[in-house]
Amino acid sequence: MKVFTVSVVAISLFLSSCVSWVFAKSPFNDMPAGEYALDLSHASIVWKVSHLGLSDYVARFADFDASIDYDPNNIENSKVTASINPMSIQTAYPNAAEKDFNNILATDKDWFNAGEFASIEFTSSNIEMTGDTTALMKGDLRFLGTTLPVTLDVTFNGAMQRQPFSGKPTMGFSATTTIERSKWGMSKYVPNIGDSVEVMIEGEFFKAD
Repeated sequence: MKVFTVSVVAISLFLSSCVSWVFAKSPFNDMPAGEYALDLSHASIVWKVSHLGLSDYVARFADFDASIDYDPNNIENSKVTASINPMSIQTAYPNAAEKDFNNILATDKDWFNAGEFASIEFTSSNIEMTGDTTALMKGDLRFLGTTLPVTLDVTFNGAMQRQPFSGKPTMGFSATTTIERSKWGMSKYVPNIGDSVEVMIEGEFFKAD
């Protein structure tokens, strides 16, 4: 009985050490350099805007992409690019069969005007590390035909040399920014519908083959 108990304990400790090794996070400075692609199954872009000062209206984009040209020796030299398909907007508007609010927002000339501007683009221009796991990322946001600078607050969530499900080096980030939509020409219903739009981004990036 004692031998069996010892064996069970030994096996449990061995399995525990294996799990800890597989899921152990790696410092992002130790991650390999090069191109990282977005894992779309573990990414989101959500935004919210004030509605009459009574609540925040929340929506998201379902079709987007991003990549990182990563330099672990000088992280501030890394480059980030991203693109969003405005036709992929998703709201929780009720009675969609009677009123396709997603399509209205996407195509209306006073809103996202996707018929004329088929993509929202971001390109980073500067990354400033503000802590071991935080940074300010500045870049240019091209939206509705206008390009203006924006700044994102970025948090590095962690990294794995070998993500256990994909087997690839993977990094995870969260980012937020707030833009004034009227600066890009979307001024419909301001101020009843807020001018400030808060954007919340989550993403995992894996080392591209």
